[in-house]
Amino acid sequence: MHGVGFRPFVWRLARALAVTGSVRNDGSGVIVEAWGPNPVLDDFLGRLKSEAPPLARIDAEAWTEIEGPIPEGFSILPSDQGPILAEVAPDVATCSECLADVLNPRDRRYRYAFTNCTNCGPRLSIIRGIPYDRPLTSMAGFAMCAACQADYDDPDNRRFHAQPIACPTCGPKLWLENRQGLVPCDDPITEVARRLKAGEIAAIKGIGGFQLACDATSPEAVAELRRRKLRGAKPLALMARDLAVIRRYCAVSDQEVDALCSPAAPIVILEARGDTLEGVAPGLVRLGVMLPNTPLHHLLLAGMDRPIVLTSGNVSSAPQATGNDAARTKLAAVADGWLMHDREIVTRLDDSVVRIDPAGPSILRRARGLAPDSIALATAFARAPTVLAMGGDLKAAFCLLRDGHATPSPHVGDLDDADVFADYRRQVSRFLRLYGLAPAVVAIDLHSDYLSARWGRVVASETGARLVSVQHHHAHFAACLAENGVPPGDDRCVGIILDGAGAGLDGTIWGGEILLGGYRDVVRRSHFPAVPLPGGDRAAREPWRNTVAHLAAAFGPEWRKQLHSTELAARFADAPVRLIEDMIAKRVNSPLSSSAGRLFDAAAAAVGFRGSVLYEGQAAMELEALADPYMADAGPYPFEISRFDGRYVPLWAAMWRALLSDLRSSAEPGLIAARFHRTIVASVAEMALRIAEEASARRVALSGGVMQNRHVREGLAKTLRRHGLEVLLHKAVPSNDGGLSLGQAAVAVSGNLGGR
Repeated sequence: MHGVGFRPFVWRLARALAVTGSVRNDGSGVIVEAWGPNPVLDDFLGRLKSEAPPLARIDAEAWTEIEGPIPEGFSILPSDQGPILAEVAPDVATCSECLADVLNPRDRRYRYAFTNCTNCGPRLSIIRGIPYDRPLTSMAGFAMCAACQADYDDPDNRRFHAQPIACPTCGPKLWLENRQGLVPCDDPITEVARRLKAGEIAAIKGIGGFQLACDATSPEAVAELRRRKLRGAKPLALMARDLAVIRRYCAVSDQEVDALCSPAAPIVILEARGDTLEGVAPGLVRLGVMLPNTPLHHLLLAGMDRPIVLTSGNVSSAPQATGNDAARTKLAAVADGWLMHDREIVTRLDDSVVRIDPAGPSILRRARGLAPDSIALATAFARAPTVLAMGGDLKAAFCLLRDGHATPSPHVGDLDDADVFADYRRQVSRFLRLYGLAPAVVAIDLHSDYLSARWGRVVASETGARLVSVQHHHAHFAACLAENGVPPGDDRCVGIILDGAGAGLDGTIWGGEILLGGYRDVVRRSHFPAVPLPGGDRAAREPWRNTVAHLAAAFGPEWRKQLHSTELAARFADAPVRLIEDMIAKRVNSPLSSSAGRLFDAAAAAVGFRGSVLYEGQAAMELEALADPYMADAGPYPFEISRFDGRYVPLWAAMWRALLSDLRSSAEPGLIAARFHRTIVASVAEMALRIAEEASARRVALSGGVMQNRHVREGLAKTLRRHGLEVLLHKAVPSNDGGLSLGQAAVAVSGNLGGR
């Protein structure tokens, strides 16, 4: 991996051991030529691995004897061009040494917002090509001053060959603008901090794109940001100066501290302490918080003893602005001021999002700090042809598979926005150029109307690659297997895939599935009942439609009688329920679906969620939050499991009857929500255990967007482990559609790898 300080580390180690030779980068990684006595070379090799720089990763090594004259000394040679196999490093948060420089009045980089070294700073966001050398980055236009050049040339300096190296004399510059133009000020960062405290909204050019900021402790500022950004109720991310500020608003475990302070510096989902930040995350009990990840953010927050909202610099679902002109135009109605700089952002990057639960850590969004780190797959995948997997249309991310490694792209966004789809196409082309790849295989979702699938067909046609369609839930299943290093041939296991929607093999929409199989093929051994989606996609936006559909499916034409003496009956009296019933009866725009996501929506609307969802998953997330305080003491509702055509199918009538009884008796909504969650866990676990026993399978993989629900993920993992099963969870890619492309790639080449 380039740009992580590996060559100077090798140089320093070689000098310490009196080893002679050289080290250089090429397209395939790092090449070391070393001469010395065998014991010394053994020590040299061992320490190369055990003492490597914090960002370095040695995926493989190969050594051969060298013939020729023994060189004098040890040198660092220029990078070679060649076949591009090396990795591109993610952008990395400011290290403690650089932060000390920035805060030291005697250092020439004092308060310089672009300070970095080989252990930190921008990587993917500025790279145009490999090898990672300054002329192939957006720093190419900034000629180094003599002092920076000296640092850059000195192998004993931690900034040796740090490609973004800069200082106030020679590097990028900051300035502040408002709607009238340039704002004269000596210190733009301090001025922006002052304006944030005064209630203004600022657009800040971050490392991967513009961000919108306001004072998180001001309900008025938060509400105004929501109004201008058209953000509705979707939770907003926070940034705080340090852990002490975060702890005033959130409970933070040791593992969560480690995640917050890691080089990736992601947004971490934390339990909120009360409702002290009004409007930041309506209806939820957790907040997404991060620490500063660049010198600019450290300087901005240094004088603020409160968190700020720091969210993507866009309006609604549009992509985050990266260019100065685009930010001026697209954020003109949102920002009161713009904190600008003149270093180009080559690759747009959102913030990564992670969560730490008792079941283990999970990635909800893989972007800045994590992508495009590659994932080492089982050894057999080294024989696979090169694959470009296109992912899905929601939370879109594509993936390259080559030489036994998968390289998922950063999160792109939802492709139903034309600008996001255009950015997705650009990023696909750019990654292929960056890595010098022509795919032999292009993998797409089975749903032919997905924009990602359509573009995959275009790429396959242009490159001559073989096109492979992969069923949505099979891809989720395979992604979990692949990231856990499961090899083809030893991959037969049970897959519990719970999500919103994906094209099934029988013409219906799947979403609550238990599969048996592996990479090459799967059998559908269980699924939730197929229930109509009245209005199709509209059912995902109006959860009450799913309540009607599920109650009608459970109780038949007389389902409304079950609502007597409930508040739900009064609510439905004012809703166009008759129209929904007619749509279902006549199968008008009401496709059948086994979606787990829509079942959660149905329960949320029954418990009290009103109106339309304002962001994907809102109803289910609020139901999860409601359940939080009651999970420890809640038991499941009754349920039945039947068998049709050799498949287990849960029947929900008993659950709905008991849930409605709780509504009738005015039980706490949170208790009802908790009992619903327990029911899903208990029923799914029982079916999975039956399938595992029948198939003599000892391993279960959990995937799909619903596995982002901590109660479901934790409950299933705990129950299945208690019965002696090995449980595979996502840790490297999201369980949602952001991880889909990894599974598509693994399935697409499974036929080439032998095994089962």
